[in-house]
Amino acid sequence: MPNEWQGVLDEISKKVSEMAFGTYFKNFNLVSNDDGLIKISVPGTFVKASIEKKYMAAIKEALQKNGFKFKDVEIVIAESDKKKTAIARRAIEVLPNNEIRSVNPIQIPAQKPSYATASNVIANIGGKQRFVVNGTGLNPKYRLDNYVVGSNNDVAVSAAHAVIEHPGERYNPYFIYGGSGLGKTHLIQAIGNEIHERYPDKKVLYVTIEQFYHDFVESIRKNIEGFTDKYRNVDVLIVDDFQFIVGRNKSQEEFFHTFNELHNANKQIIVSSDKLPNQLATVDERLASRLMTGIPIDIQMPDFEDRCAILKLKAELMGVDIDNQTVEFLADNIRSNIRDLEGELNRVLMLAEVRGVTPAELIAGDGSPGSQNIVTKKRRAISPKQVIDKVARYYGLSSKDLLGTRRTKNIKNARQVAMYLMNEELGLSTVRIGNEFNKDHTTVIHGVRVIKTSLKKDFQLREQLTELRGKLYV
Repeated sequence: MPNEWQGVLDEISKKVSEMAFGTYFKNFNLVSNDDGLIKISVPGTFVKASIEKKYMAAIKEALQKNGFKFKDVEIVIAESDKKKTAIARRAIEVLPNNEIRSVNPIQIPAQKPSYATASNVIANIGGKQRFVVNGTGLNPKYRLDNYVVGSNNDVAVSAAHAVIEHPGERYNPYFIYGGSGLGKTHLIQAIGNEIHERYPDKKVLYVTIEQFYHDFVESIRKNIEGFTDKYRNVDVLIVDDFQFIVGRNKSQEEFFHTFNELHNANKQIIVSSDKLPNQLATVDERLASRLMTGIPIDIQMPDFEDRCAILKLKAELMGVDIDNQTVEFLADNIRSNIRDLEGELNRVLMLAEVRGVTPAELIAGDGSPGSQNIVTKKRRAISPKQVIDKVARYYGLSSKDLLGTRRTKNIKNARQVAMYLMNEELGLSTVRIGNEFNKDHTTVIHGVRVIKTSLKKDFQLREQLTELRGKLYV
């Protein structure tokens, strides 16, 4: 059986990319083959969900080619990953307006030993103040094994694995960007934690751009030594929230030289930002060009299935069994970002506990005192007209422009975006969308297809759609 199973793994590796294989199939193990049901274990909810969504056909084909006879295949979570931590008891106060004040918020215990987290101190050495690196600056709770992989971030995660395997050699710089609350900080710190654990001799440093700026200003203002040593004598430099360097010209200059020295020495540079460097006003062109020499990768808002996987994973890490009804309700109604999604999950769990009901009963409203109106209101329903109005306003046009017959490039693009959003967000048929624009449904099909195709390579369009989705429901 071991030889046959290795044949399955070899066959799968031919069907998927090297990075995808490392991401999803690294700990892919045969559990049993009884009564026509093959059970395969994977490490965690998010890997399970991703494999079931993307790779089941390839798995079944690989099994058949290697002589396995079966009726069905089931992906299960490895027993070692089923251990759940208990939720710390929380002191909760429910305010009159049904908002919560939590004295001891839900804590997710670190699953691995902690690292030193202080990024630096200012020490007095020989009568002179000096920056001293005292740890990585990383938060140990951020791991790849508790990061949900979905269609919104699978490219970023695959590239992250390549960086971990070959720091300083592949995807250098590793630059990711996307809206607030989509998991950028988690991912870049997870890379740092994995490298720190795998290569103990490598110096890893995580800082925000605010910390870089603060250290630079302090080194000049107070004549503190060691700034250059701190940032250039490392093997991996991770810089978060790069967008806040805008308008700080001297800091940009210093970061430019730091980048060059590290890059020339094949040291790994990892940067996150809300936007691409060349989309940030007043960022030096040379610096923007350097940061774009790798392959910039964007992270989008996860789709419905991925939001469900995130909620299940977060609940699992907190030791909570959560029903599908609650998961789907939250996934359907929280579309702003992952941070809000997780926050609302915490809020529902705390309220359910203090009311003595299940999350499903809380959402449905069980008739108990105060049980009504304590969950986030359902996502406000919007009409096709509102989509047209908001898309037109976003692009500096009028609703009449989008509903008219003019086909100038800017109007045509905005019209197709509106059609796409009606199809994706409102779930309207192409015939219904065509009626709104007084167009044939084939025109709508073409418009939606154009946007879907463009999203694969047009970073600016992705960012625009992320912003538009946020504006639709406010």
